[in-house]
Amino acid sequence: MCQLLGMNCNTPTDICFSFAGFQARGGLTDVHGDGWGIAFFEGRGVRVFLDPKASAHSPVAELVRSYPIHSLNVIAHIRKATQGFVSLENTHPFQRELWGRYWVFAHNGNLLDFAPVLRGDFQPVGQTDSELAFCHLMETLNREFPAGEPPRVELFAAIRRIAADIGRHGEFNFLLSNGTCLFAHCASRLTYIVRKAPFDEAHLKDQDITVDFRQLTSPADRVAIVATTPLTDNEEWTTIPPGTLLLLEDGEPVDAGPAHTRPFIREAV
Repeated sequence: MCQLLGMNCNTPTDICFSFAGFQARGGLTDVHGDGWGIAFFEGRGVRVFLDPKASAHSPVAELVRSYPIHSLNVIAHIRKATQGFVSLENTHPFQRELWGRYWVFAHNGNLLDFAPVLRGDFQPVGQTDSELAFCHLMETLNREFPAGEPPRVELFAAIRRIAADIGRHGEFNFLLSNGTCLFAHCASRLTYIVRKAPFDEAHLKDQDITVDFRQLTSPADRVAIVATTPLTDNEEWTTIPPGTLLLLEDGEPVDAGPAHTRPFIREAV
């Protein structure tokens, strides 16, 4: 199972602490060794780092871990390949332009018998079901809203409906952002935490690292972290119910609704 990590906040924040624990899951504390990537939104631009090597042994990951890039929205992914070669073009997160903004997407799961017909506006470069699903999502949104980005409530409803349609083909956990907000869709497993005043210490599960956020934040700061499983062992994380699309803005959930589909249930083996 791939690993997802997302951040949404109300003031530009670095993700170094969370990424330190997340990085370890790519070949050190877990078996996800088929590449990793991370995308930072900076204004209307996106800074993306990708590496087909395991994150626990990647010099690029070490750079990201020690480089405090401040961003309002971040999406990261550690890959365990199910479809497509282990290669740079198949490494998440993927990026496309729509309505004059970059969109970034990362997927955890496996889609079977998924072969949408694409018109050509958005085409996958690699061979993954994930990138194909992203292109289908972008093309559908572009077709339904040709005049430009719709109001947030309409956009949320459309993404929720498209996610439900794609989710009929398998496990479809994903993170999606255009730099103004973060969408988190849970098909089987996804959690989040909102850090806000009064801040306290946090200790990583995958690394023996503790941070005292009281020394690094202001009382007005608010940061939401989304991860496949909790990154810390001394904080209370919220489990996103399977079948839910969660919208986060300014460091907190502002909308959530069922994806109108049954939660994904993994078959016993």
